[in-house]
Amino acid sequence: MNKKRIIIIALLLFGLTSEVSAQTDYQPTQSNLEARQWFDEAKFGLFIHWGVYSILGDGEWVMNNQNIAIDAYEKLPSFFNPTEFDAEAWVKMAKDAGMKYITITTRHHDGFSMFDSKVSEYNIVEKTPYGKDILKQLTEACEKEDIKLFLYYSLLDWHNDDYFPRGKTGNGIAGRQEGDWNNYIKFMKAQLTELLTNYGEIAGIWFDGDWDKVNADWHYDEIYKLIHDLQPQCLIGNNHHVALKPGEDFQMFERDLPGENKTGFGTAASDVGELPREVCATINGSWGFDLQDKTHRSKRELVQQLVRASGFGSNLLLNVGPMPNGKIQEEHVQSLAAIGDWLNIHGETIYRSKAGSIAPTDAWVSTQKGKTIHLHLLEKRPKASVIPEFKERIKSVKLFADKRAVKFKQTKAGLLMEIPEAAQNEIDTIVEITLK
Repeated sequence: MNKKRIIIIALLLFGLTSEVSAQTDYQPTQSNLEARQWFDEAKFGLFIHWGVYSILGDGEWVMNNQNIAIDAYEKLPSFFNPTEFDAEAWVKMAKDAGMKYITITTRHHDGFSMFDSKVSEYNIVEKTPYGKDILKQLTEACEKEDIKLFLYYSLLDWHNDDYFPRGKTGNGIAGRQEGDWNNYIKFMKAQLTELLTNYGEIAGIWFDGDWDKVNADWHYDEIYKLIHDLQPQCLIGNNHHVALKPGEDFQMFERDLPGENKTGFGTAASDVGELPREVCATINGSWGFDLQDKTHRSKRELVQQLVRASGFGSNLLLNVGPMPNGKIQEEHVQSLAAIGDWLNIHGETIYRSKAGSIAPTDAWVSTQKGKTIHLHLLEKRPKASVIPEFKERIKSVKLFADKRAVKFKQTKAGLLMEIPEAAQNEIDTIVEITLK
């Protein structure tokens, strides 16, 4: 380790070891409240899981799943040379898909930093033949296209000895040593300081890995305060699958709609809070690049996933796992373009909307802006169908697609509508209901 690096580390850690007041009394700034509102209205973002694990083509958990020893895994960076990475192409793809922000993995559970970190030599600039800071390139491309950037940061680390005592995962990985938990907290603070100092305005920090050690002292009071002090507008979210903690600005739900917990590891309905929400999901079956994953979701599945999330008052963060050469699979590029085409026509029923007053079911969800409800029928229905328990006074009902009037009647059973089968859409039949 060179003298310059030692000095930088010492300065960073010295500034972060002083006592920090708690975030339990956190009061968001005006810029943070404005950022929350923007986020709540954005509705659609791109998740990117990318790291040296992509070389093995077996997902981002390959180090754990194959129990790859530390010294063996450390060989991977020497093969990582994504010469076809094009930050501007990635951002343009997201923008054309109708996405308003990007969330990218800066450090995943394998402990490898995908940015130019001065507190860890185990990073893309120093350990790969590529030798460039992909995060710097992405921040510049996002700024150019007015796309906001969120940074995923793993709390869990299978590589760093100071992540000790260890948690539930990675215990079959040979070469892991004992270390000092307090030093690990200082290390994370130092890296977060780098991320929030060297890359311009960051829209949010997306934490993951809390579930590996649910009873650990993660020093969230200190970490959250550090983030809000460095960039007050920066939104904090944590994928811990439990109720919101003090200092957090939005709540995320992994592979699940808020309150549904169909995964079995998700957030209980009683723990769903009032802050902005985000559902994260994959475009196929994997987060990181998986060569064998052929479960690519159809346009219908993807559009309906976005619509359902919106009907639950949530954003959708849709993931892609780039290949080791820096390109995104062509089938995923095409799928994102198809969603963008759909949003070009139907986006006003999604963006800046809130969950509608018609309760969601498997067959429909609703979004709403003021007195306008957009009822999204996600399955074809009989010509005459009833939306039960609808009691609000209606001014008009029409199809969103062609503004054709829909015959309707309000009865004790609910709202009775007549929509000819020929007028129904395979993906989403949108009915626009205007209230009096």
